[in-house]
Amino acid sequence: MTYKTIQKPASAEMIEKRSRFIGYVKPVKTQDEAVKFINEIRSKHWDATHNVYAYAIRDEGVTRYSDDAEPQGTAGIPVLDAIRKRGITNCVAVVTRYFGGTLLGAGGLVRAYSAAAKLAIDAAGECEMTLCCVCELSCSYTLYGKLPSLILSCGGAVDRQDFADEVNLLFHLPVENWEKFNENLRELSLGKLQAEEKNQSFFEK
Repeated sequence: MTYKTIQKPASAEMIEKRSRFIGYVKPVKTQDEAVKFINEIRSKHWDATHNVYAYAIRDEGVTRYSDDAEPQGTAGIPVLDAIRKRGITNCVAVVTRYFGGTLLGAGGLVRAYSAAAKLAIDAAGECEMTLCCVCELSCSYTLYGKLPSLILSCGGAVDRQDFADEVNLLFHLPVENWEKFNENLRELSLGKLQAEEKNQSFFEK
């Protein structure tokens, strides 16, 4: 199971007929996180003419947008479309506008808000997230040397290593490779080792 989102928070700016448009985007996992970010941008640009926003949250199945007093359909929907057309989710976008004195018309507003959102998404970059098993495993120092390469061969990565009487590993790997990993682990350890699945979470592919 995978989904696409943005890699990091980012912003981009453009001028259209003397109106200043500043696009902001951020990866988020919940609606509360999205709303918090929107409020932060509103506070930062309290003197702006408009702070238009849109977001899509995968797990909550939520999409929202606001024209923030721009003519209906000219601002929030174009920003949301910029998110949808890239096939990304778990993303919030805010486009701030400082009016420059020249009316853009409905078509001009749609193009400007869409372009500012796209520029911010481009600056953030995109990534694919994969559902993984988060696992824990304790082993002897003798077997430890073979485990990182085994985890890597199953598409996983080691997140933490603790060294004491034994080595304790915390790692993740794609859910579809869980059975394959356990089979290889049993073969490697002659049936002595078994990893414990702690939970499941999404990680960047």
